[in-house]
Amino acid sequence: MSDSQQLKMGPLVILMINMFIAMLGIGLIIPILPKFMNSLGGSGETGGYLVAVFGLTQFLFSPLAGGWSDKYGRKKMIIIGLAIMTVSSVLFAIGHSLTMLYISRLLGGAGAAFMIPPMMAYIADITTVHNRGRGMGLLGAAMSLGFVIGPGVGGFLADISMRTPLYVSACVSGLAALISLILLPETLSLEKQLEFRNVKVKRDNVIKQFALSFRKPYFMLLIMIFTLTFGLTHFETMFPFFVTGKFHYNERDIAIIITVGALVGTVIQAVVISPLLNRFGEKSVIIGSFLFSAISLVLMLLSGNFYYVLGVSLIFFTATSLLRPAINTALSKMAGDEQGVAAGMNNAYMSIGNILGPALAGTLFKVHINLPYIFGAAILILSLGLALKWNSRGTQTTAV
Repeated sequence: MSDSQQLKMGPLVILMINMFIAMLGIGLIIPILPKFMNSLGGSGETGGYLVAVFGLTQFLFSPLAGGWSDKYGRKKMIIIGLAIMTVSSVLFAIGHSLTMLYISRLLGGAGAAFMIPPMMAYIADITTVHNRGRGMGLLGAAMSLGFVIGPGVGGFLADISMRTPLYVSACVSGLAALISLILLPETLSLEKQLEFRNVKVKRDNVIKQFALSFRKPYFMLLIMIFTLTFGLTHFETMFPFFVTGKFHYNERDIAIIITVGALVGTVIQAVVISPLLNRFGEKSVIIGSFLFSAISLVLMLLSGNFYYVLGVSLIFFTATSLLRPAINTALSKMAGDEQGVAAGMNNAYMSIGNILGPALAGTLFKVHINLPYIFGAAILILSLGLALKWNSRGTQTTAV
């Protein structure tokens, strides 16, 4: 058993690095968006849309990528995704028009779509039902770290130049693609791939697949993925604008809060998620995490003291870091043999959150500076109600 686990750690580490890079790309541009908008004549509202379009192609390609990972293997899709994200970062770095920036972000969303569903299916391939929570937890730790540390890294690198974060992102993505090509083993046998390719059932288009997800037994979990992403993007997209406009923070303050919050939340997630799921089950972890994430958004409105904001941010990052692997683990257990398809729909719902969250947050921010956090908290409270009603029978993990 120990030998088997040891053999699986190599691929898992590579997957974690790749997931970190994918989610880093979403948040990396947030602290440099105001400068980009000023240099190109765009507005804050344009910046919100620029964040949101990443999710558009992520949504469109995710179900396809999930199915293709069943037909052609996980490794190929992951490498293709990393290559696309490398091109996306280069285009953004050299972009001198809003059109080029939009093209870059659209490509980045497609790259994330080709990466994330195959990674989640890969985890299902290399874990058992008993240790899948830990595998999803580690992958979720990398996801959360990348997603919330992106603005912090972007803020620090922007001290060198406005475009430095994008060049660094391109280099790291290219290196990750090369490492994956050389070191990442394929988990889906050729026989299994051919079996999926020979299935005569015509694959539905993305819209029909999305509609069919309403009848899946794990539909409620997909809704929770959406609301989690929606609330997280509400927090993250507006955070620099909120604390700058209301509390007069500078870029370094913003980078410190997000980076520290990301590190603490991710460490807690990586260490605590598996014991929590084994002891309390997915449903209890999901309920508690939604509750604390909603409360922290409201608390953010009450004081501008730096250490207070840091503490509240830590609560939010920890809660959302625990949420994603708990939901992903439950989803993987309910998906059965549909791991690729379920992972694709998971990413599609996350993409919708990445589209609607930043776009709506920017619009609400224009109406009132507090409104994005109030609305985000309301969505998370609604999610808490859904989690309380969700029938998690058959997904609970018990201690052994």
